This record gives sequence, structure tokens and C-alpha cells, in this order.
Amino acid sequence: MAHFPKISSARFKKLKAYFFDLKNLHQADLDDLLKSGLEENIAAEFISWRQNNPIEKILERLEKEEIYTISLDDPTYPYLLSQITDPPHTLFVRGQLPQSQRPTLAVVGTRRFTTYGKLICEELVLPLATNGLVIISGLALGIDGIAHQATIEANGVTVAVLGSGVNQKSIFPAAHKLLAQKIIDSGGAIISEYPPDFAPTKYSFPARNRLIAGLSLGTLIIEAPAKSGALITARYALDYNREVMCVPHALTSPTGAGPNTLIQSGAKLITGYQNIMEALNLKISSPPPPLAITIDTSTPEGKILNHLNREPKNINELIIQTGLNSSQIGSTLTMLEIKGLVKNLGGMNYIKNIPE
Repeated sequence: MAHFPKISSARFKKLKAYFFDLKNLHQADLDDLLKSGLEENIAAEFISWRQNNPIEKILERLEKEEIYTISLDDPTYPYLLSQITDPPHTLFVRGQLPQSQRPTLAVVGTRRFTTYGKLICEELVLPLATNGLVIISGLALGIDGIAHQATIEANGVTVAVLGSGVNQKSIFPAAHKLLAQKIIDSGGAIISEYPPDFAPTKYSFPARNRLIAGLSLGTLIIEAPAKSGALITARYALDYNREVMCVPHALTSPTGAGPNTLIQSGAKLITGYQNIMEALNLKISSPPPPLAITIDTSTPEGKILNHLNREPKNINELIIQTGLNSSQIGSTLTMLEIKGLVKNLGGMNYIKNIPE
């Protein structure tokens, strides 16, 4: 039924109420379809579509693409999603959906992320994934992709909700096809309410945002301008009475306008992963190990660390501030990065990777 694009949730409910066994739909005539509540034009179109799309052909295609389906009345259907006002009657899945008892968190944000947004997303997601949270996002470029990747690097489980079909050919954006496979290989899943070969539309992305919010105990907005799809996800979370949490930004930040406004309206302000665990009533089972590091400030490593903090600093600034030459700075930063004491943000910008 999910392959026929005109069967909305409302129409599906009518059909299910009328046909005790939905298999009978494949033999139902026009009169029965009209009695079930379908409009005449939809019923006629369905009969025509049914003749050209035998179920055997559909099942063969799903098996070939390693896609399976979960219907709303299936016991493995995600419980949280089943509780929203308009859950999809069918989910198309590649990979392994986590068990319903595992806590889930939606992490979303803008495609045009900043260095700050990327850094904060990684630093929040890593300990959350380590503590067993399943990270839900939309596979989009930007913060979504960063959240998925950070979860994988933490050996965690992540689920991507698509506004397209989940078959390899249909994955959108195409640039994240490899990431989608990594999600599956790491024990997660990519899911959609749309059948294989469905191309995304301007309507399917807002619609999939309701699934992201619906699958999750709470939604974390990392970075989003005033008009952003991430804010649509936040509104859905509020509608579903789920927790909405936001990372604060500078008042001058265009990509921080969305989270700042939500915080002003009552969303929970997040300054660390512990805030998120507390908001979701979860216990921290795997705190990050304490770092006991002592470095002589007279050495090149010490001089660099003495001038680095959590704000990005360019390598040229470090040359001036430390008095080291470019060769010394480059080789020492490389060693500090290997030791995990500094983080390269790209563009020759670095931050300290240890607590102050």
C-alpha cells in the first residue's frame, strides 16, 4: 500500500477498518473500495495501479535492495513514533532499527554550519552516543551529517530519516551515500515512509521532520538560522510533548538566531551533554575519563598549549605569540594532535582539546 502514493494515513485507516485482511485489497473491486471510504477517482486509480504493480514484483524488488517494511500494527514498529498524531502506516528500512527501549535523541541543524556548530555537535554527540543514546537525524549536509559521523566514530548507533527512498539509487543527498552505508554497517538504519525510487520533493523534507521528532525523546537544535528546517523539527517535538533543547549562540550569529529564539521561548539551554541526560531523565553510565596532563610550559608543546583555549586560533597567531618558527609550530601541532591535546578545525585553525 505504501507504494501507491495516494494512500494517506487517513485513507489507510479507512481501508483497514473495512477490510479485515488487507490482502483482500488485491482482489477488491471498485464497489468495495468505494464502500471502504475511498473517493471514486482514487479507487479507480488504485485498481489501475494494482494491475501494473503485482505484489510479487514489489517483494522481489525489496529483497534485491535489502529493504524490509514495518507496518504500524507490527510489534517492532517504533513505539514513540506510533504515538504521534499522524504516524506513517509503513516504514521502509535498510539496516537494523534499535530496540524501542533504547533512548533516542534527535540532533538537527543547518546545512551551512560554522566551525563552532561543528565543534559543539561533535563534543555533545560523542559522550551521548557512548552513554547509549541512539542519535536520530536526517542525513542532510551540515549538522545532520556531522551528528551521524560523530556517532559512528563513538561506536554508537544512529538512524537517518530520509525524505526520499532508501534504496541506494534514491539516497539524498547523493554525497552522503557512503555515510548512509556506514550507518548501516555500524548497526544503525536508514528509514523512510517513501518507497524505493521516490525522489525528494519540497514537501517530503518537512514531512520527514515529523518522523525525526516522533522517533525521539527529545530534539537538540545545534545551529539554525531564523528560517530553517531544523526549527520545523523543533515545532513537531513541541506538538508531540517531547523535550526541545538548544545550544546557545552569540547574539550576532545568523545561524544562532533559531536556537536563541527557542531558548527565549522556553527551550532548555544546553551547555554540556550532562544537561541533555538530565532533561531526558537518563543516568550517565560512561563519564569521560579524567585527563591528568602536565606539560612543561617552557617546551614548544607547553608554549602552544599555553596560548590555546576553546576559541579557534590561527597558526599565524601562534607563531607570533609563542616566538616559534613555522616549522616548529607545524611539527609540534601535529604531535599535539596525535596525542589528542589539540584539535585541527581546518583552515590552519586550532583549539585546545583538554579542559581548562
